Amino acid sequence: MLSLDKVFNAQLVLKNIIRETSLVRAYGIAPECELYLKPENLQITGSFKVRGSAYKIAMLSKEERKKGVIACSAGNHAQGVALAATKNGIKSLICLPDSAPISKVEATKGFGAEVCLVEGVYDDAYRKALELRDSEGYTFVHPFDDENVIAGQGTIALEIYHDLDNIDAIIVPVGGGGLISGIAYTVKQIRPSVKVYGVQAAGAPSMYNSVHDHKIECLDSVSTIADGIAVKQPGENTYDLVSKYVDDIALVSDDEVASAILALIEKQKMIAEGAGAVSVAAVMFDKFNLKGKRVVSIVSGGNIDVTSLSRVIDRGLRKSGRSTSLLIELIDKPGQLKDISRIIADCGGNVTGVHYEKGETESINGCFLRIEMETRDYNHVMQITESLKAEGFKIV
Repeated sequence: MLSLDKVFNAQLVLKNIIRETSLVRAYGIAPECELYLKPENLQITGSFKVRGSAYKIAMLSKEERKKGVIACSAGNHAQGVALAATKNGIKSLICLPDSAPISKVEATKGFGAEVCLVEGVYDDAYRKALELRDSEGYTFVHPFDDENVIAGQGTIALEIYHDLDNIDAIIVPVGGGGLISGIAYTVKQIRPSVKVYGVQAAGAPSMYNSVHDHKIECLDSVSTIADGIAVKQPGENTYDLVSKYVDDIALVSDDEVASAILALIEKQKMIAEGAGAVSVAAVMFDKFNLKGKRVVSIVSGGNIDVTSLSRVIDRGLRKSGRSTSLLIELIDKPGQLKDISRIIADCGGNVTGVHYEKGETESINGCFLRIEMETRDYNHVMQITESLKAEGFKIV
């Protein structure tokens, strides 16, 4: 059974395997609370997952070590298992969904594992891993629904308490629930008054739905940029622990996650993947009552695919009002663009793109002009829009 002694034992076992990630005070992200970040994106393998998988593998018997281990993952757990197995001289086979970013696939191979790509999402890779476990005799290392894995993740709470006293709340990303189960269990054993809040992506609300409906539920599908927490169904152990020890769970949209990734880059010079940024998004967009509180957000991973990073940044810029486009209906005559550019410039906006578009307008001589702009925030966008309207331009 999970116990506080097991979490402390995990901390001792992991001492020479993981990196202790010190808390970082965050400025300019959530001005209404005192926010600290637990940067597990700086962990070995770039994610907290190595904690649970390494402790699980350390507890294997000699016979289990000989046969090797198998796991399934969207990427981060895969790298943790691969690293831990290789350090212990154990063979590892990892089943990954074929939608996993190439960078995570290659990183898993780089840590010494064999990789089996499975068509579908995490849950499809999970079923394939169980098939191979039964046919080949591997020990299955579950990414979240295992007491040793959960105990390994709980070591994060011990490190937080070592770094910072008098915490009001800890915000934790939630996929299958292993991370928040370990943290919540440990926190509530040591200091029950500390609130533990979970955050899921709105496109993959499996634990959120299950807790609110008081039964484990399986989603038909998941869709989110936070691929590391895109899990259709929580585990039995994690569901029980979350139901008992977690104070509340909230959902964040992909746009909110993108804004959090952007804020971490700009304000903290810190790269987080979507799953790692959901806890920061929850603070930024007031998902919990944190005003005046001392809060720790777990940035659970930083393994974002660089090919998708630019798209995420663009989305974050639009969500925060830093980048916008206006479609203006006007009469097709000389001087219009000059006047529009002048108004935008006078308001302090920066035009980055101009597109002339024909279309059906009120006037037979009408046309559309799409203006792409860099702006400060939504209030700045409104200022520009109202200034254009004041001079007779029609904003579509």
